[in-house]
Amino acid sequence: MSRYTETFSRLKANNEIAFVPFWMMGYPDQETSLKRLELLAQQADVLEIGCPFSDPLADGPTLQRVANQAMASGATMCKTFEGVAEIRKKFCTMPIGLLTYCNLILSFGVQNFFKRAKEVGIDSVLIPEIPVDELALVQNFAKECEIDLVFLVSTNTPEARIKKVFKSAGGFIYAISTPSVTGAKSEIAPETLTMIQDFKKETDIPICVGFGVSSPDHIRTLKAAGADGAIVGSKLFEFATEAELAAFCRECKDATR
Repeated sequence: MSRYTETFSRLKANNEIAFVPFWMMGYPDQETSLKRLELLAQQADVLEIGCPFSDPLADGPTLQRVANQAMASGATMCKTFEGVAEIRKKFCTMPIGLLTYCNLILSFGVQNFFKRAKEVGIDSVLIPEIPVDELALVQNFAKECEIDLVFLVSTNTPEARIKKVFKSAGGFIYAISTPSVTGAKSEIAPETLTMIQDFKKETDIPICVGFGVSSPDHIRTLKAAGADGAIVGSKLFEFATEAELAAFCRECKDATR
């Protein structure tokens, strides 16, 4: 049983959804990012980790800023893998997903990338700019290494492509709360809640919602709509101290129950 299957089954049995915090590896530097990831993992059910990239597809101002800071501090794909390996040693059963970009994978070597991802304990990879139609580039290597491929879907994703995603995705479906770039939003749009309900009728793969999810109230709204998890990213980079960040994460996890 995969870490994702075990985690989502446990949460469902407990009438909880997953709290999925996102952190950019290397921000503001490698040492601090590892400390923050350990702090997040204390409350998280699933971790999403980003590998900094100079030309992200859908990152808003906050994640662009933190990615630039991470790269200025020396972040690389190799250091991202090293950081994940350190987190995996301390959190053996927690699913860990990596968000990265196609150029970085091609530069590293596709086969080498997935082999290394398996070695350090990564459970899934999300590559935003590779649509499900172009899976041949990575699918066989991911399958060989038993790594799930996660895909983004939104309210404006064509029905035919959604069906392809349902057939090819593993771990969870990343549902975008609103067709826009990342960044904290004030509310969850009604059409997002309808999207969740429609997806739940079509697939058993867990549905986690991100892009703009930034408060415990958002998480409660998503849970009521039937989502299996809430992904919180940009908001986490607003807190000046670890104590403030930890308190917010506790509130977010409490909202999933």
